[in-house]
Amino acid sequence: MDTPVSPNIILNPTDEQRHEMLRNSLISVGRPEDYDNIIRLLSPPPDITNFADVGELKGVTVGIIGGGMAGLTAAFELRKLGFNIKIIDSLPNRVGGRVYTYYFDEQKTLFGELGPMRIPVSHETTWYYLNLFGLNTFPFIAPGIENFLYVRNTRMRQSSENITRLLYPKYMLTATESATPWNELNNYAFNYPLTQLSPEVRTELLRILPTYSPEYLAYINMSVRDAFESLGLSQEAISLISGVDSATGALLDISYDEILQEVYSLDFLNLYRVEGGMSNFPGAFYRSLTSPNPPEYPGIPPEMLGEITYLSGYTVNGIFQNSVNGNVILRYRSQADGQDTTEEFEYVVCAIPYSSLRVIEINPNFSVRKMQAILEYNYLDAQKTLFLCNHRFWEMNADYGRMNGGISFTDLPIQSIIYPSDHVVCSSPETCSPELPGVLNASYNLNLNAVRVGNLNEARRIELVKRNVEQVHGLPIGYLDNTITAYRTIDWNSSENFLGAFALAGPGQKYLFDYYNQIPEYNYRIYIAGEHASVKHGWMQGALYTGKSAANALATNARQRKYS
Repeated sequence: MDTPVSPNIILNPTDEQRHEMLRNSLISVGRPEDYDNIIRLLSPPPDITNFADVGELKGVTVGIIGGGMAGLTAAFELRKLGFNIKIIDSLPNRVGGRVYTYYFDEQKTLFGELGPMRIPVSHETTWYYLNLFGLNTFPFIAPGIENFLYVRNTRMRQSSENITRLLYPKYMLTATESATPWNELNNYAFNYPLTQLSPEVRTELLRILPTYSPEYLAYINMSVRDAFESLGLSQEAISLISGVDSATGALLDISYDEILQEVYSLDFLNLYRVEGGMSNFPGAFYRSLTSPNPPEYPGIPPEMLGEITYLSGYTVNGIFQNSVNGNVILRYRSQADGQDTTEEFEYVVCAIPYSSLRVIEINPNFSVRKMQAILEYNYLDAQKTLFLCNHRFWEMNADYGRMNGGISFTDLPIQSIIYPSDHVVCSSPETCSPELPGVLNASYNLNLNAVRVGNLNEARRIELVKRNVEQVHGLPIGYLDNTITAYRTIDWNSSENFLGAFALAGPGQKYLFDYYNQIPEYNYRIYIAGEHASVKHGWMQGALYTGKSAANALATNARQRKYS
């Protein structure tokens, strides 16, 4: 089956095309006035050369804990000023932290994403670096009416009419709720509260401030369930929403602010992916950092750039401060031989999650509020299971699918099934035949679903995922046994180097901790970076933005110290 490129699909969008998509989407939801604020607040921080001259800090030593997107970004920026940088990363065989593309073949044509998988057009900092490295981008197809819903043992296509007709009778909704079509009920739960905030107050969704306006602070302090209840939704309606939107259903205990900020910048509309896999993104950083004459620094002579050392397979297990000169001492252990090394740096960027920072010795302690954030900040588990299939049953016929991209949702433990978007662009029917092998993200779930499925032993986990996928698609039991030729599964909570997938604030945590996360430690010698320190938890945007921001703050202090 040939799938031609839709006239609405734009490959490698320019900034102007991205902005037009965002503007049109905001018009469609009745918030065109938010366009300028979203672009401004998600744009990258100023270039580091605004804070010091190229090569001016040659030889000043910086240790970077973590080779994820935040650590790579900080190193990339600091290199412009001549810093002598050492990146210490615990992963022995890959770079990029939670950005993790798994390739099933040597040609790297059959792959799936075990970490981040999509890029919203509104995430300006992400696109800044994608454009800088010249990476090609292709559409990530959002859920559509061709995708399945499988809720309360009922299979249907994702349309408001189907949900209203087939699912409403399975819940004891109030008379008002029963009379409200699904699209209106869903809009009331997620968009109505946003419209009750003024455009200026709405900007606080994408800002980290010492204090917030009272009307917005109320949402920070509410869980998602609290917010739904405050809107007058019955528990049956909340259960309905949780089944149809199973991602939100897994997050009823987190801060409602986390939902609102994604709705504000339309993070699940107009999505893209990196050609050949998301791991090509951190790979581009790594190639630049390890090149003696990288093209990404136009106008900067190679001899002015800082030196980069990348240590892979080393785990930091101690952070200390030299009481004499104030420098930071890092202790890190080789995974190969178990030997510890201590090394002193003038500055450090800590770009690992708080979940893994929690098990590192810190002496002296960071500030009280920072230590409390390391202890308390809410991290979600995420579980993903990829199936390499010998044919694409989801593209073959109307009964079992005929889906090219998008996501099916279910109240079964797997929570969601994500279909590859690689057949959106076809040169000929042969290149996009459903008879070709394909990689199905057969299970992507969050929070308690991930904990329950992720803690099953591998054989039982794979068995559960197969049977759930068959249920969602109406496949005969056992159909996938002869369809799956390989698989890869990950549970981020049990991944030793992460101990969680990503941060999502609990009620009140944005107000309690986010402002203090930005304050350096050890008298401006240690800087925090990572998605957990941003307003965009769980997105590469948050990691990239904070990596650049931390580099700027470090450079400012290093220059002041040099001339003081």
